[in-house]
Amino acid sequence: MIGARNVFQSYGAETVLEDLSLDITPGEIVAVIGPSGVGKTTVLNLLSLTTRPDDGTVLFDDVDVWQTDESARLELRRQIGMVFQDASLFDASVARNVEYGLRVRRPWSDRLRDELRSIGGDFEPPEAVVDALDIVGLGDRVDQHASSLSGGEAQRVSFARAMAYDPDVLLLDEPTSDLDPRNTAIIEEAMTEASDRGMGVVVATHDMHQAERVADRVAVLLDGDFSEVGPTDRVFENPDSDRTRKFIDGELIY
Repeated sequence: MIGARNVFQSYGAETVLEDLSLDITPGEIVAVIGPSGVGKTTVLNLLSLTTRPDDGTVLFDDVDVWQTDESARLELRRQIGMVFQDASLFDASVARNVEYGLRVRRPWSDRLRDELRSIGGDFEPPEAVVDALDIVGLGDRVDQHASSLSGGEAQRVSFARAMAYDPDVLLLDEPTSDLDPRNTAIIEEAMTEASDRGMGVVVATHDMHQAERVADRVAVLLDGDFSEVGPTDRVFENPDSDRTRKFIDGELIY
């Protein structure tokens, strides 16, 4: 569905990614793991079609993204959801925050256009908004103001906003790094729900235990490329690469 092929990426004189390849298919969860600063966020930026690689190809449904015009790339980006490490919510209700994704991303049916038209007075959130909030356990908070939420609840709203427009791909950048175990568990369950709905999910995380819990495949990012990409159980229990084994065993120091 989406993939990077033989990608190189640098920032100034520093090469961050070198000859990196990764494919994501519908309905799977792929965890990109590696130490801090190794380039996990850069991988997500490439897959989100917001960063153009210095060399190599990024494909979306066999379309060479950077060979298309800006309008076509925008349409492809609208099929991708992104959740960052820090939730950035608007000064509005929970429902209004989640609704924003529908306004800017999903093609509007006549019914949805009517549902979104109201901007004042009583607001009945669209069904997709309520469904997304139910997924993260906040279906009863639609009218609550975002400023009153805890950090974990705010991150769950951010996740719901990305889910609401039913993207093809969901990219998560350390989505639970600052959360308590309860909120972490809820978001991990939401990742599984996203994959069950056919979304390809990529989660960048330094938490190897999280990768073991949620991922179908793991991509181990070390020194600018993937030392190994494979089924989660095999990569953790019997890695092919000696670099991978040393990283998992804590023998590599960064």
